[in-house]
Amino acid sequence: MTDLILRAATSADIPAISHLATESFIAKFGHLYTEANLNAFLAENLSEPAIAAELANPTRVYRLAEAAGRLVGYCKIGLTCGFPEHARGKKVMELKQLYTASDATGMGIGKAMMDWAMEQFAAHGADEAQISVYAYNDGAHRFYRRYGFDKVADITFRVGDHIDPEFLFARML
Repeated sequence: MTDLILRAATSADIPAISHLATESFIAKFGHLYTEANLNAFLAENLSEPAIAAELANPTRVYRLAEAAGRLVGYCKIGLTCGFPEHARGKKVMELKQLYTASDATGMGIGKAMMDWAMEQFAAHGADEAQISVYAYNDGAHRFYRRYGFDKVADITFRVGDHIDPEFLFARML
């Protein structure tokens, strides 16, 4: 995608990030949950106040992808280990989210965001990176394996009071 612009997020981006995250999550996973569980998850994790808190967190780093003046994706990394019980490295970081607009998949956004994340892990001295992936998201499994990640543990992910099976993918750096 030639007109893809990557940039840091600012507080002015919070509404657009929240909208994109909510739309992307519902498009990919919304059918798995009751309305109550989905709404609880969205309010707790992808609402504007939740995004604002994450953006203000010094252990989180965001990168936005824009095309034709529109937010089409974002990536959030954690500079600390999200799953210390499964850590193999001494300085473990996590890919927390990589979302693209549902109408913008296949445009190279995921690759651009993942390349950026890998650069950030290296720049911050990580020796391992972790990613939580829905157990039945085969496309994501293939995508992350192209970057050298593979399953290291079975974990879970909470959406409201629903518990999803997840895989922890990781890669030594």
